[in-house]
Amino acid sequence: MCAVFGILGDYDPAMARRGLAALAHRGPDYCGIVEERGLFFAQHRLSIRDLHERSHQPLREGNVLLSFNGEIYNYREIAETLQLKAATEAETVLAAYLRWGIDCVHRFRGMFALAIYDDGTLHLLRDRLGKKPLFFAKQKERFVFASEIKGILPFLSRVRMNDDAMMGFLSHQAPTAPHTFFEGIEKIAPGELITVTNGSVSRRFYYCLLEHAEPVDESSAPQRIEARMEESIAMRLEADVPVAALLSGGIDSAAVNAFAKKLGRPLQTFSLGYAERWNYDESESAAETARILGVNNTKITIGQTDFIDAIDPVMDALDEPLNDPAAIPLYLLFGAIKKEGYRVVLSGEGGDELFLGYRQYFDYLDIEQLASLQRKAWLKKFFHGHFSVNREWEWYKRAFDDTLLFRGAGEKFTDLQKNALMRRNVRDEEGLRFIQPERDRFDASRWTHPAQWYSYLDLRHLQAEYYLAKLDRVSMAHGIESRTPMLDHRLAETVFGTSAALKIGNGRPKALLKQIMQPYLGDAILNRKKKGFASPYMEYLHASGKIDLITEVNEQTGLFKKEMLARYIDAAVKRGRFKQQVWSLFVLSHWMKKHLL
Repeated sequence: MCAVFGILGDYDPAMARRGLAALAHRGPDYCGIVEERGLFFAQHRLSIRDLHERSHQPLREGNVLLSFNGEIYNYREIAETLQLKAATEAETVLAAYLRWGIDCVHRFRGMFALAIYDDGTLHLLRDRLGKKPLFFAKQKERFVFASEIKGILPFLSRVRMNDDAMMGFLSHQAPTAPHTFFEGIEKIAPGELITVTNGSVSRRFYYCLLEHAEPVDESSAPQRIEARMEESIAMRLEADVPVAALLSGGIDSAAVNAFAKKLGRPLQTFSLGYAERWNYDESESAAETARILGVNNTKITIGQTDFIDAIDPVMDALDEPLNDPAAIPLYLLFGAIKKEGYRVVLSGEGGDELFLGYRQYFDYLDIEQLASLQRKAWLKKFFHGHFSVNREWEWYKRAFDDTLLFRGAGEKFTDLQKNALMRRNVRDEEGLRFIQPERDRFDASRWTHPAQWYSYLDLRHLQAEYYLAKLDRVSMAHGIESRTPMLDHRLAETVFGTSAALKIGNGRPKALLKQIMQPYLGDAILNRKKKGFASPYMEYLHASGKIDLITEVNEQTGLFKKEMLARYIDAAVKRGRFKQQVWSLFVLSHWMKKHLL
């Protein structure tokens, strides 16, 4: 796990080192630099496997340079195919490129952001499901790329906010690819390849889940998925440093730890608790899961002061607004895990999107049926004449309008809500453009069931640009590699290819996963009410007075209507409604104050 960084074209060596230094937290063990006329190619290394110096990067063979961030879990198999003896992971990746060219990526199983410089041509790739990040800026004098936005910031003459990123963020909790909040900086999408030659930039997708997943026979699906899960977790237990795991009260983290124990590698687990507001605390459920599984569990307790003090460093780690208040307690949890000496942590991301774990998926499936009503003109007229800020109103309106209903489980502000809140005209359906490319790919594919659309879209955005972005930044801020075995692409293809009917089952979230995990977890865990990674963030924000930042910044920017903004804040503080919408306004205000005001 590392940070990649590089420049093609003219550059100031001091500025290049300043950009590289901003990424040092991602790789505290070694820094390698290749510095030539018109080329700066570098890496910070976090040593996880092959700890010796032969694995230092950038790695060079003739006119080819390699720097990559991540893990190729099957590199030994590839090395055997290439007849390499005792090759390191980096040596294997470079040899694979020299043998097969950029198509070598199809042989890799893991998480990665690759930078390969080949005699004047630069290839940048992000892994299939978006676990590892990669950003770039194409400027007149140079092309700059980095694992985090902060590495590119020194090369901006000034910071301007990308309006598309801001509008996409309000709708979908994180900017949709290729947008970032910084005008001039783009992010590479999951499964995307960027090629730079003679100053021109081309981009294409080398992988799409819709194309690679194949239909799975229902009778064999549970067994095949179970085998894939065990295989995926086994691969991610390999490391030359201590490995731990997160443990909540949910099924996904329990499944990861259950398989790890079955494989003879019971992991030390860590869970989170709160000094106040016990109704948010999942530590008792996590402790019960640990007892059932027979693994050690350590509870990390945080309070309001810890949370508030961590806001600034977390916002710095994220670089741009991300509407997930869980980023702060997760950052504190990783900080505690680092003190215990762990460098690799397994997490359960991906289970909800693959196995239909969100309750609202089933709400959407019900509402989808309204589109087939023969006599709905009166209902359509009624909904258009009786606006409500509640999201259910928007869902019904879309069904009666025959427009796309599901736009992401993480959708927050609808276009009409944004229009009511913002001091600008936001047309209804304007935000659809941020996800329309994904819908076009889905419509052109073999898949047709609404539940398959839900999974696909949420894997592409909610998981990749929201949950995984959060996990990567807050773990790497402490020099810890986070691994997500549920998001192994072979496992994802198998689950996605399984019939929607089997995954929907009796209408309970994660019905198929619960069936598979029954022998491992039992009813006490499987029937526990889903709580999610909740925290008393709004109570903390209000009690500390930090929430006033929203009003303060709005006085300077005039972005939002004062009365409507006050109504949202009042509803969040007094009635617990629209809390996450208000958190999004807080993190947006924090970013604007730092970079624009």
